[in-house]
Amino acid sequence: MSLQVNDLVAGYTRFLDILHGVNIKTQKSKITCILGPNGCGKTTLLKTIYGFLKPKSGSVLYDGEDITGTKPYHLLEKGIAYVLQRRSVFPQLTVQENLEVGVWSIRRDREKTKAGIDYVYERFPNLAKRKKVNAGLLSGGEQRMLEIGRALILHPKTLLLDEPSAGLAPKVVKEVYAKIAELKDEEMTILLVDQNVRLAVSLADYIYIMELGRNKTEGNREYFEKDMKEMIKDWLRFSD
Repeated sequence: MSLQVNDLVAGYTRFLDILHGVNIKTQKSKITCILGPNGCGKTTLLKTIYGFLKPKSGSVLYDGEDITGTKPYHLLEKGIAYVLQRRSVFPQLTVQENLEVGVWSIRRDREKTKAGIDYVYERFPNLAKRKKVNAGLLSGGEQRMLEIGRALILHPKTLLLDEPSAGLAPKVVKEVYAKIAELKDEEMTILLVDQNVRLAVSLADYIYIMELGRNKTEGNREYFEKDMKEMIKDWLRFSD
């Protein structure tokens, strides 16, 4: 399944646009990465794709179907899941209860519900060991794994990941990216946004660079690996 964004214009107020005609296309069973300096519109793009923000113009297609402005719960039913940039666990609920929230739409089907939760515990054994622990007591890395696990519980075909490495220690970031690599090996279509440029580029099949809410350049991994240092320096100057 592939996502295609065409000439997307969106913003948070009537008179201020953040996205100015953005175009991207994911590749089926590949990782497509969106990079760029802070404030360039990456998170706004994901929110607009996932129906949290209504675009002013442009379209979002999923395998040829127009899903522009479709509500998030309907997108989940279509097989698209989204892991937010900010922490989204319910801190007063246990790990098990957080996962049960993820299967709310099929809660009456006990067999599917159990299978979905067992699938997450098999993939993330550390979560299985802490199933009775309140999510607020987990480490940052464990919370991130819980968020990813909850997104995977209904076996989506496409996953949007916003800053999966944000706020995590380097060792934990490598663990998170190892899990993302496993999803790629299982042929999931992934749209990834992250500030960890080196890791993101190392895993991506195709990369888009955004600047000031617009497409700047694009290409495959090899194209960007050559000039990564200069690209990062350019973003640092841009952010000053």
